[in-house]
Amino acid sequence: MATDVVIRTIVPILLLVGAGFFSRKMKFLKSGDERVLSAYVYYFALPALFFVNMVETNFVEEETLRFMVAGIIPVLVVLTIYLSLYLIFRFPRNTLYLLILSTIFGSLAFFGIPFITFAFPPPAEGEYLATLSAATIAIISVTISITILELYRLEQSTVWKGLKHVVKRLSRNPLVISILSGILLSVTGIEIPSPVSTSLHMLGGTTSAVAIFMLGVFLYGRKYTNLVEAFGLSLLRIVFLPIVALLTTVLFNLFDVERSVLVLMHGMPVAISMIILSERYDFYKETIASLILISSLGAGLYLNLWLTVVGYY
Repeated sequence: MATDVVIRTIVPILLLVGAGFFSRKMKFLKSGDERVLSAYVYYFALPALFFVNMVETNFVEEETLRFMVAGIIPVLVVLTIYLSLYLIFRFPRNTLYLLILSTIFGSLAFFGIPFITFAFPPPAEGEYLATLSAATIAIISVTISITILELYRLEQSTVWKGLKHVVKRLSRNPLVISILSGILLSVTGIEIPSPVSTSLHMLGGTTSAVAIFMLGVFLYGRKYTNLVEAFGLSLLRIVFLPIVALLTTVLFNLFDVERSVLVLMHGMPVAISMIILSERYDFYKETIASLILISSLGAGLYLNLWLTVVGYY
């Protein structure tokens, strides 16, 4: 590995995560304050980043469409494989849900965009490609994840009620709304007034630092059990999905930077928001917390290994 790239990607992340962890350790922030940071990123910074990047993307270009489709396919391939295995071997349905969520619900925006930005600084367009892939993949992964969690809760409900909850939640999801509205403005050619665009760019520009800082805040003071099981599940996100993504990028004959970005984005740690969702749905809370811990702390190493595999160094 090239030392400068390793330093450029790992050191900023470690410093920001450490600062977040230290803020809890020193009681600058208390338990529950991470929800304020999460709400800021989820409802303001990230939607602003997604919206302006979608508006500035030309969706009629063949290269852009090929990149977006190549980003979605690995998720659909993995989902198909898991469903096929479930139908063949008939293992518990909850195991199927855990496998799916452990694999497809990655921290594309909170961890992925900062890492890609550090790894591919200007003029490599790393942030643009990371944001485009995160927005594209998020539409699919968020929809599947919310559907899975609602299905998990169906023991005390009906299928129709569960599906209604999914549609309701997606219609109010700020990420989905910002992505779709940005795409709409881009396709229709409507321009955002300059002062508004500047404000949105400034707001979106805070996403990376706050999101990584928030990871350190989240990781402090939580119970971590089922570490062996969590490590095994983390390999699905760390190894299996990136391999599928790599094969997909080869099939689509993407450029080097595009291939690297998609492989890395599919190898990002399990989404931090899974901690909140697992608690809300009472879904394998301890396992999910350990899964996020293992995949997040190991990310600096294994993501740089993937950079080597895709030939970036």
